[in-house]
Amino acid sequence: MIRLAEQYKKEVIPAMQEKFSYKSVMAIPKLKKIVVNSGFGKTITGKTGSERDKIIEQITESLALITGQKPVLQKAKKSISAFKLREGMLVGATVTLRGKRMYDFLEKLIWVVLPRIRDFRGLNPKAITKEGDLSIGFREYIPFPEVRMDKEKGVFGLEVAIVTTAKTKQEGEEFLRLIGLPIQHLNQ
Repeated sequence: MIRLAEQYKKEVIPAMQEKFSYKSVMAIPKLKKIVVNSGFGKTITGKTGSERDKIIEQITESLALITGQKPVLQKAKKSISAFKLREGMLVGATVTLRGKRMYDFLEKLIWVVLPRIRDFRGLNPKAITKEGDLSIGFREYIPFPEVRMDKEKGVFGLEVAIVTTAKTKQEGEEFLRLIGLPIQHLNQ
């Protein structure tokens, strides 16, 4: 099996150069970073301090297992009374992956996680931004093999944002397809 970093050099660069006729190899899109987020604002509102701490600890441990890196906790920037949210309250956890960890996570995402999703028919190309970045939302983190459901108390959702250096949506979509992400072909 060809690793993604090698596949990028051997297959993606020549294919992208042929399709978009770049003048320089440095203009070809590449992976910048992968950001994995999980918001727990809704789950912890209305809970006592110790219950809140247990939920936050469980989510951060699960995110650390999934990504292989300790998450950074995010705080609310302002209070919103309708959501029972106070300024400075913990509302999410995020992990930014770069380098080898980024490629390892992407390989796991393509070859292990996405095939484990029930009724999966490919990623929607509408999830690609005009800058060529892709966001994938998971309602549950169950498809990730590191997390054991018998040990977990609750289920949380997470978002995976794959950031590229592509300039347009077409470049980004072609690049992500060549890397191996299963993106649907929409009939236009």
